[in-house]
Amino acid sequence: MELKTVKMEYPEGANIIIGQTHFIKTAEDLYEVIVTTVPGAKFGLAFNEASGPCLVRAEGNEPELKNLAIKNVRAIGAGHIFLIILQDAFPINVLNAIKNCPEVCSLFCATGNEVEVVIAETDLGRGVLGVIDGFPPKGVETDKEVKERKEFLRKIGYKK
Repeated sequence: MELKTVKMEYPEGANIIIGQTHFIKTAEDLYEVIVTTVPGAKFGLAFNEASGPCLVRAEGNEPELKNLAIKNVRAIGAGHIFLIILQDAFPINVLNAIKNCPEVCSLFCATGNEVEVVIAETDLGRGVLGVIDGFPPKGVETDKEVKERKEFLRKIGYKK
């Protein structure tokens, strides 16, 4: 077995969601989840089929993001992995709906940080072991930073 990491590429200000699923209808179902949950969101998504023709299945409403999603899942190269690149919405707006999609098995990350996907490769193929999402902690927040966090969340409407 060989271990490697694959760095994900997506535009600054966008977010990425990576997960595992199990069925060919995932691409269409996730498309419907996003457009019905956050109608103004721009996105591209791609899914690596793991049997039959083993194609990358892709959907989206923004060609650049769709092409980047395809590029990223091809670089991951593991079957049954899906990837969404999202703009004009945050993962928190769609995560519960994605989790409730019947064929979605699990999520690895939902982030705007730099991401590396940890891959294991065997004679059978590739699998995702997990992700490296962002950077390690530099310290513990102070009272001032707690106040700033709480003010920020209220300013953007996520807390009252």
